[in-house]
Amino acid sequence: MKTIKGPGIFLAQFAGDNAPFNSLDTIADWVAGLGYKGIQIPSWDGRLFDLEKAATSQTYCDEIKGMLAEKGLEITELSTHLQGQLVAVHPAFDAQFDGFAPESVHGNPAARQAWAVQQMKYAAKASSNLGLTAHASFSGAFAWPYFYPWPARPAGLVEDAFDELARRWKPILDVFDENGVDVAYEIHPGEDLHDGVTFEMFLERVGNHPRANILYDPSHFVLQQLDYLAFIDIYHERIKCFHVKDAEFRRNGRSGVYGGYQSWVDRPGRFRSLGDGQVDFPGIFSKMAANDYAGWAVLEWECALKHPEVGAAEGAPFIDRHIIKVTEHAFDDFAAGGADRALNARLMGIG
Repeated sequence: MKTIKGPGIFLAQFAGDNAPFNSLDTIADWVAGLGYKGIQIPSWDGRLFDLEKAATSQTYCDEIKGMLAEKGLEITELSTHLQGQLVAVHPAFDAQFDGFAPESVHGNPAARQAWAVQQMKYAAKASSNLGLTAHASFSGAFAWPYFYPWPARPAGLVEDAFDELARRWKPILDVFDENGVDVAYEIHPGEDLHDGVTFEMFLERVGNHPRANILYDPSHFVLQQLDYLAFIDIYHERIKCFHVKDAEFRRNGRSGVYGGYQSWVDRPGRFRSLGDGQVDFPGIFSKMAANDYAGWAVLEWECALKHPEVGAAEGAPFIDRHIIKVTEHAFDDFAAGGADRALNARLMGIG
């Protein structure tokens, strides 16, 4: 068994234009002061990080690592959630997703997709330069608008969507393989990879690629009413990243898992700060430890109610007390009688 690393924190929800949230140096001081040991960096945020420079300059990467080490911090993973989303975009979302890309490719889906692919390749090399072994991202989606089949989906639509998704991702996964880095897709509604079945459909189409893996976030499974503990039992070998995020599902007579187009505060399923929701974190951390998860436990804060700085302050001690320092021996070793094969045979009346 392995002891999970942490606590870590995803910086995407905290980066901003005001100090200390507007540079990697100052936001790192802030999170270190809260007790975090690792940071997951949103690679698209130029206030914090230059992805292309990290892919092309070992010196830049060494300087970042050194600066963080002086503060007692490590990089847990880089994130390309926005760029990964743009690898596969359904036309219905073109206008909305243009905002994730540079203005130079707005209104040009082919150019936007080519930009996203290059970003992913930069991320593979940058991760390698930083000494990282896992990377957090989204898969993008072609089939999501058709997830609830009315009118009935045309025959083969889902299969064709996943064929194309795999065709686009396979060369990217190969680049990550060349750099010794796993791609951990966040299993997330809105993505074609939003549960175990869809992950398996994708995995089959990329030939069970060793770099096609999972970012585990139980909050999304609460909102889908999926068994998030059983998910670990099934997919633990592919789980390479872990977002520690709480959620709750409050059943009522007016709306359900689809949320009624309501704000996050009013939906039956909503994200909460750690400890304020329904997620069984002792169960999750126990299963992670038992299944040798060797990565980081990283807070992703998206609470519908609580102030983000309060959520961040509460997150580090919450994660720290849930990390299980795994045992190196069994509790009843003191009573062991030693190995005696002759005694074993005599006890069972054999031999």
